[in-house]
Amino acid sequence: MAEFRENSDQDNVDSRTVPEPQCGTKLVLHIDLNNTILISDAVTGQGTVAALDYFLTTVTWGRMNARGKWEWLSDSPSLLPPCDGAVSYYSQFGRTTGFTSAAGRRFRQILDEHLDLLLWPEDRELSVKGEDGRLYHWILPSFFQLLRDLVQEGRVFAILFRTFGSDLPRVLKAVFRALNEGAHPLFPDLPDLNLNVNMAAGKIRCNRTGVVLSRAEDRVSTHGGERGLYQYLSSVQGLGGFKDHFEWWASNTFSIRGGKPLWVDPFDQTIQHIFIDDNIRHNDEDTIIHPKVFLEPGGADTRTASTSELYDITLVQTDLLRAISEPSYFTQRVHVCLENYDRNLQQAAENSSTTAGV
Repeated sequence: MAEFRENSDQDNVDSRTVPEPQCGTKLVLHIDLNNTILISDAVTGQGTVAALDYFLTTVTWGRMNARGKWEWLSDSPSLLPPCDGAVSYYSQFGRTTGFTSAAGRRFRQILDEHLDLLLWPEDRELSVKGEDGRLYHWILPSFFQLLRDLVQEGRVFAILFRTFGSDLPRVLKAVFRALNEGAHPLFPDLPDLNLNVNMAAGKIRCNRTGVVLSRAEDRVSTHGGERGLYQYLSSVQGLGGFKDHFEWWASNTFSIRGGKPLWVDPFDQTIQHIFIDDNIRHNDEDTIIHPKVFLEPGGADTRTASTSELYDITLVQTDLLRAISEPSYFTQRVHVCLENYDRNLQQAAENSSTTAGV
């Protein structure tokens, strides 16, 4: 049974180092929308200000003291808890509104600074009007920078948007215009990348008996084994997207068991799947991706891998603040996963050789 080495140190690879493209290796990047490359949510009705305010509740940490009062354990937002016993404000109190105007007012400056970074003077399809009346980027520039970087590095890759929300058709349309019509003023050279966009929004539906994927005339299921769906997702070209099954996640108490499915073959050295989502968490009872790792080369059966096993290897928890402030953020995180994945493949090969020699 192949296992990945657990990797919880998200900065153990120098993100300034660009790995050499591996001949024949293809990247398939599964990218969430809301609070990953979009700072708004059509389903919940959150605008840019509310969405960023909510994100801060998920990355600020404290605990209930002996007197039953909430106490902060850090003044700096972070994806991971700063110490044992720390819980996020969201985990303790659930979804709240006006966080930085009340209990989280100490983080108000961080909210304001990142809203200023999101300001966008262009009144067009790629902007969104916030609750405060100001225009903001709708799709983060760091996403378009990722596309440009991957092409410049000579990588073979595909992008699949994976969302529970309703924004997918609009995102596909906006990305199509940016890539084919040069509609993004900050990235007028995007048409030169020659990337295609599949405008047909697909669906992924789950139940106790398996998973069914459909897009336009395509329909693939796990009935008879998981390999077919892995092969389908590995073969996609260009950019496209699927709406995942929120009701299934909710019926599984928002745990790993009902999350967006991701198939990973640790024996396949030609494909690397990476999922980027703000709701990826080390706690498997409160995470959004269901990683299914194949048990043997060419096999049809999988096991559910823990989030910690695949963290920063095939799973990337979005740091929305960095995605806003650092243009190369997504590129950096992909590089970290490439390095960690390659290291695990080499270790697996060495272990296999050692075993064969015994």
